[in-house]
Order: sequence, then structure tokens, then C-alpha cells
Amino acid sequence: MNDHVTDPATEAFVAHRNLLFTVAYEMLGSAADAEDVLQEAWLRWAKVDLAQVRDQRAYLVRITTRQALNRLRTAKRRKEAYVGPWLPEPLLTAPDVAEDVELSENLSLALMFILETLSPTERAVFVLREVFDFGHDEIAEAIGKSPAATRQIAYRARRHVDARRPRTPGSPEEARAALTSFRSALETGDLQGLLDVLAPDVVFVSDGGGLKLAALRPVVGADKVLRYMAGSVEKAGGTFTSESMTVNGNPALVLRVDGVIDGVLAFLVENTRVTGLYYVRNPEKLTRIESETPLTSR
Repeated sequence: MNDHVTDPATEAFVAHRNLLFTVAYEMLGSAADAEDVLQEAWLRWAKVDLAQVRDQRAYLVRITTRQALNRLRTAKRRKEAYVGPWLPEPLLTAPDVAEDVELSENLSLALMFILETLSPTERAVFVLREVFDFGHDEIAEAIGKSPAATRQIAYRARRHVDARRPRTPGSPEEARAALTSFRSALETGDLQGLLDVLAPDVVFVSDGGGLKLAALRPVVGADKVLRYMAGSVEKAGGTFTSESMTVNGNPALVLRVDGVIDGVLAFLVENTRVTGLYYVRNPEKLTRIESETPLTSR
């Protein structure tokens, strides 16, 4: 009756499920797509002769990566028709994700937004190498390339990402302090307070997916960002409130209008100032902030 609980294939899959989900999500930026990838990976894993598998974790990651790559190539075409900027789906995460500084940095909406500029293969290699610390031989097997080619792809992807991410990212303490100041100024309508916390060249990216009003291009510069946000609050009407949460392992605000979730606002902080704001309003991407999603790099 409970044979499936002791089935070795099921036990192995369940033991590594959080890792597999994290790999798929980091590659795709979508929890729904990551869940679909896990379903496909399970169907393939269930047919494997476990006696022939030396390293179950590596094998499962390989299956998951291949399925995620297939879906990523399809999603790339779909995103080209997306209305406005495409931001990853924000996930409410447990405190242990925030405590893993390297994982939380890699899961941030800011970094995942940068990963969107990589090719599918570059993204897969970057994620497996930089986020999950897999060896080049393992990655080569997962993506169907030679180890030498994989090293070249990894170097190219890392150089591309490093050129776009902050040189001196703020510490978790600085990020929390900046968020607290920003939230206080936002709720009291203190425009000078907001200007004080925003870097002069701050970038505001919003994702409405054509379902909610959002800027079709990134808004650049503290004054322009401030005007855009003030106008958005005015158009929203109703009572505007915010709540601090840990999203993708980083401090973020969940904004509500008359108690209804309007969106999730994530921050990029450098030298105590906010240099990036990422606002997800697309309602189809706001289903994972009511309950925690377990993520892990191990």
C-alpha cells in the first residue's frame, strides 16, 4: 500500500527535489515552468536503471538541465513577444536562503534579470558553474558539449554577467537599511527621503505583462523614477500599504492597494544607495508570495 514511499527512485527524487527545482527556476525564472520541468524529469528518471547510475544527484541535475534547456529555448521566443520588460517570478523564501549570501545574490531578481541577456546554453552553463559549483565535465554531459567548449562558454557567460552586475553590492544589512528608509519615505510621501536613498542613476524596471500598467522600458535617473512612482501611486488610488518580506533570499516590499496585492518590489543596493528597483505587477507572477518556496544550492 505504501510501496511508493520506499521506492528507491522516488526516494532519490524527493531527496533532491528542492535542488532540482532551484536549478530549473534559476534557469527559467518561472516557478510554473520549473514545476513542469520537474514533472518531465521525473518521467525520465522513473525509467532509469538505478544500478547503472553512479551519482544520482548529478544524474538528476543532468536530466533537469536538459529539460530546462529545451523549455528555455521555447521561452526565449515567447518572451520576444512579451509586453514590456520580462522580470522573473518572485518567490517568498525562508530565512535560511537569505543566510546563504552567495545563493541569495544569485537568486536576486537583479541578477536573474541580467541572466535574461544570456543565450540558453550560456545561462545553463553559468547557473550550473557559478551558482551550483558543478565541474566542467558534469556540465558538459548535461548540455551535450565537450568540456573544452563548456569552459569557453562559462568564461564568456561570466564575463558578460560581471560587466553588468554591481562591482560593490551592498551587504544584507545595507540592503535592509535601504529598504527600511525607502519604505518609510514611500508610506509618508517624503519625496526628499526617497531621493536620499536612491542613487542618481537608479534604474526602475517594471513588469505588468500587458495585464497591469507598467513602464514599457526601464526608467533611468532618480528624478524620473520618483516622478514615475508618484504618478503610479496616484493612478492606483485607494489606500497604499507596504510589507517587508524576504523574496528570492533578499529584502523586498509587497505593495498593496486597499489590501489587495499590487506587486512585489525588489531592490539592488550599492554603497548604501538603491541603484536598481524591480517591480513585478503581472498578476500571473504573484502566486508564490503567500507561502514559502524551499530553495537550495545543495
